[in-house]
Amino acid sequence: MAEPETKVPESKPRNDRSPWNWLLLIPIVVPVLTPIYNRDEPRLFGFPAFYWIQFLFILVGVGTTT
Repeated sequence: MAEPETKVPESKPRNDRSPWNWLLLIPIVVPVLTPIYNRDEPRLFGFPAFYWIQFLFILVGVGTTT
């Protein structure tokens, strides 16, 4: 008696190319564009714009990676 052939299901190759990955360019490119935020005004709680915008970039980076 011959054994029946068992077909092994073909697995799809893993595809890591999601359009959501393009969001990761935001926290990489925007902080490099220093002429956008290289200024003293407006101040937030006494901090110049340059500093509090840097902290904002941290939150944007965390938001896009999560």
